[in-house]
Amino acid sequence: MFYTIGEMAQRLNVAPSTLRYYDKEGLLPFLERSSGGMRMFKDEDVEWLQMLGCLKKAGMPLREIKSFMELSRQGDATIGERLEMIEQQRQSVLEQRRQLEDTLLMLDYKQWYYQTAQAAGTCTVLNTLSPKQVPERFRPLKEEWKDEKGGKEPQ
Repeated sequence: MFYTIGEMAQRLNVAPSTLRYYDKEGLLPFLERSSGGMRMFKDEDVEWLQMLGCLKKAGMPLREIKSFMELSRQGDATIGERLEMIEQQRQSVLEQRRQLEDTLLMLDYKQWYYQTAQAAGTCTVLNTLSPKQVPERFRPLKEEWKDEKGGKEPQ
């Protein structure tokens, strides 16, 4: 069964322009065209398109995705190279996740900080809190600022 670009875009939850762009960049060499030149997608194309979308979401540059795709088309002889690419991208995603977790911790802390200040009517109340009055998960942040800023944290 064949799908039009609109049908495949809907199936993958992407814009048709995304699929056109992938085609223009040479990422869809398997793509067939009708006698009128319309792009025609098959069921077998879905898995590759999903992988392409995953690699893109993972932050892999399009030129590397293209390289990955070319290696895939070469068959089993390139399994090791593809595995290395996947492992490198996975490490990159893990680092991004770690950075996001740090960012989320900071946002959680500032949410607690401002909720506490709002309840007291002033931010200065936070300077009077003992370390035990600060939620345990935020104590390392307060200590870090204490060491870096001479005890004064950013408001």
